[in-house]
Amino acid sequence: MPCETFNLKEYLKKRRALIERALETYLPASNGIYATILKAMRYSLFAGGKRLRPILCLAAAEAVGGQKETALPVACALEMIHTYSLIHDDLPAMDDDDLRRGKPTNHKVFGEAIAILAGDGLLTEAFSLLSHSDSEQLGVNIKVPAERRLRVIHLIAQAAGYQGMVGGQVLDLECTGRDVDLETLSTLHQHKTGALIRAAVKSGAILGGGTEEQIEALDQYALQIGLAFQIKDDILDIEGSVEEMGKAPGGDIAQRKSTYPRLLGLEKAKEKLRECIKKAKEKLAPFGDKALPLKAIAEYIEKRRK
Repeated sequence: MPCETFNLKEYLKKRRALIERALETYLPASNGIYATILKAMRYSLFAGGKRLRPILCLAAAEAVGGQKETALPVACALEMIHTYSLIHDDLPAMDDDDLRRGKPTNHKVFGEAIAILAGDGLLTEAFSLLSHSDSEQLGVNIKVPAERRLRVIHLIAQAAGYQGMVGGQVLDLECTGRDVDLETLSTLHQHKTGALIRAAVKSGAILGGGTEEQIEALDQYALQIGLAFQIKDDILDIEGSVEEMGKAPGGDIAQRKSTYPRLLGLEKAKEKLRECIKKAKEKLAPFGDKALPLKAIAEYIEKRRK
């Protein structure tokens, strides 16, 4: 099936629905003593969003011949980690954003203290989900070997920690307001945005039982789309609108953040984006039609408007 005829919109809709149902199961609402923190956690977790990281995780599992259900709990844990990072990213001490996905940010609704704790709660709950040993209780009837689960937990911990997302955020703070070279900017983006995207794809490949060669090829695919995703974000901060993005554009410029358009110029940034997408799709060649969703997602990243 050519990628042009693959119905990505329908694919994403079905996968988002699957992930939403699983997240409702894994983090249900409560009227008990945990009501306040769960309300804050769920406010951001169910505020919309593309669910790109969990969808990539499921797609990678299938690309290597595995079943998507095997990766579902891990996919949801990745979305919890991503959501925690957004809550903290929006705080006054970080980017000081008022809107996220068209809604008031978590700290605007619940206050800074609860927002911080909501982020902490989502991060911790993600690892509780990752390490859960009873697959049937999680709605998964396929047993995943313990060594694969342990490898995935270690991988995601590194991607979320100081060697990944946290380290990237620190670099972002340190580089704000000053000029940096292309190598530093690339390192920043590979950590802040790319690390969790790579972890999502690689985790799916591991859980799906991929060979080391397959896991490496998909990791290189993820490296390219992770960079492409951030470059596109940088471009949308210039060309996007609040209606499309759910937040006001121009924030990077106002804060003098290091971005690809600022360093390379807008047209060369777009050229770099196209180059990343091309390299990503080349890595999918050995997988044939099983990688059609991953190929279509790469093309979507290049064309997205939010």
